[in-house]
Amino acid sequence: MNLEFLQTVDTQILVSVAVAIVVVGVGAVFVFSSKKPKGSFDPEKFKEFKLVKRTQLSHNVAKFTFALPTPTSVLGLPIGQHISCRSSGRPQFIDHGLLPSSKQFFVTENGNPETRIQNNVDHSVGNRSILRDNKGGEEEEETPEKLVDVKCNAGDKQTLRVFLYDLHPEFHFELLDWKPSGESVWPDIRTKILDYPGGLNLQHSIEYWLTLDLLASELPGSTSARSAIRVRNSSEADVLFVPFFSSLSYNRYSKVNPHQKKSRNNFLQEKLVTFLTAQPEWKRSGGRDHIVLAHHPNSMLKARMKLWPAMFILSDFGRYPPNIANVEKDVIAPYKHVIRRYVNDKSDFDSRPTLLYFQGAIYRKDGGYARQELFYLLKDEKDVHFSFGSVQKGGINSASQGMHSSKFCLNIAGDTPSSNRLFDAIASHCVPVIISDDIELPYEDVLDYSQFCIFVRTSDAIKKNFLINLIRSIGKDEWTRMWKKLQEVENFFEFQYPSKEGDAVQMIWQAIARKVPSIKMKINRSRRYSRFVPHKDRGLSSVPSPNNFW
Repeated sequence: MNLEFLQTVDTQILVSVAVAIVVVGVGAVFVFSSKKPKGSFDPEKFKEFKLVKRTQLSHNVAKFTFALPTPTSVLGLPIGQHISCRSSGRPQFIDHGLLPSSKQFFVTENGNPETRIQNNVDHSVGNRSILRDNKGGEEEEETPEKLVDVKCNAGDKQTLRVFLYDLHPEFHFELLDWKPSGESVWPDIRTKILDYPGGLNLQHSIEYWLTLDLLASELPGSTSARSAIRVRNSSEADVLFVPFFSSLSYNRYSKVNPHQKKSRNNFLQEKLVTFLTAQPEWKRSGGRDHIVLAHHPNSMLKARMKLWPAMFILSDFGRYPPNIANVEKDVIAPYKHVIRRYVNDKSDFDSRPTLLYFQGAIYRKDGGYARQELFYLLKDEKDVHFSFGSVQKGGINSASQGMHSSKFCLNIAGDTPSSNRLFDAIASHCVPVIISDDIELPYEDVLDYSQFCIFVRTSDAIKKNFLINLIRSIGKDEWTRMWKKLQEVENFFEFQYPSKEGDAVQMIWQAIARKVPSIKMKINRSRRYSRFVPHKDRGLSSVPSPNNFW
């Protein structure tokens, strides 16, 4: 009896243990199966995640929080793998998110934040839609997608702090025949604004407008819309501005008079180099945070090889070796247009009788051979105006009338990759046709020129009938879209005093501001081993032409 009881108890215990094991096993399976990922993502297939939160960290940086497919999903990445976020559309043709004075981010028409991710490119030309001949079997460029209108939310503004060197007036306003009284360095802009010479001198007058804007930033009631202000303490400045009117100096004083050994222009350049490289501010940064203006292609010919660490404000890089001037270090500024701006433009596709317009020098050296080739290809087309012209004898009025009555305006490389003809076309709302393979364009890091310009490679443009057939293939709707875009962007290229928000002066300051982080990084890197260099030898008091710098 006792034995049977024990056997019964042992059986009960075994059954209980077995049941417990089964229960625990089932529970473990349930728990671990619920935590186990439901499946793996196929790296070849794009997976959408819901946007939960967007946090703006700065004017061009934001943090995004996405939701996984289920609350229990786990996302693991093997070493060396990464997640790519794909944009839902093409970047905006004006990237306001990179403009310090503009809005912080875009919202779509339904009010939701829109992320914009651009592909990295090695060169600014990579963003342009360039039309080319595809008979050789090359892939066609993508057709630009239709853009939606965007609204902007208000954001904080960043102001560039600029130290203005009080250079002797011989470097700036004395070149405009201003006579200082006493020890004054600057004219009193509250009483009179000195005029800048007209004609072709005016196209390179950027130095004049930027200097005026800095002087005006200290006046009472200065507009809050400005992108740069003058600071008196150089240690508080983001950049240091060198007010040498170098383009005016070249245009007016580059010839050597009979009683001189050197031109006044060369004399001023040598004097400027001696002064700048002796300054503690230059030695402190090696000149990297200095702004030097050389918009005329022939300006600063003597000084550029000694002041190369500075940020140059240029029209193009056509006459500079890449280790002296380049798109990473320097800023491309627009020409001031010479022709009349088309105010209250009521024209349309049908009311502009000329299909294609060019007036200027036809026979050029260097890269300007395309002008001559195109002249012979287009001179007999009935609705094409292609002729020699200059600013003399009413040339500016003639060009104004011609561009205002034309659908497309040619901008062909001449002695240099750029010319003011592009900006004359923009002011005329005449769709620019750019044939200049090496051209660099102002603000191209925030502005998509392919939305209002036609780019054609030189090798294609000089093929028989290629260019004229291309232009004739652009219909009324496409032209009208580009014509409207020209009116949206024309203020970005307008120089005026006083400067206004979004005009050329403010856009140039903003382009400079976008270079400041890179400048600061280079300066900081240059100080890594400064403890091993005697203090008196720091900096770049004498700067030879480098083999490679940037």
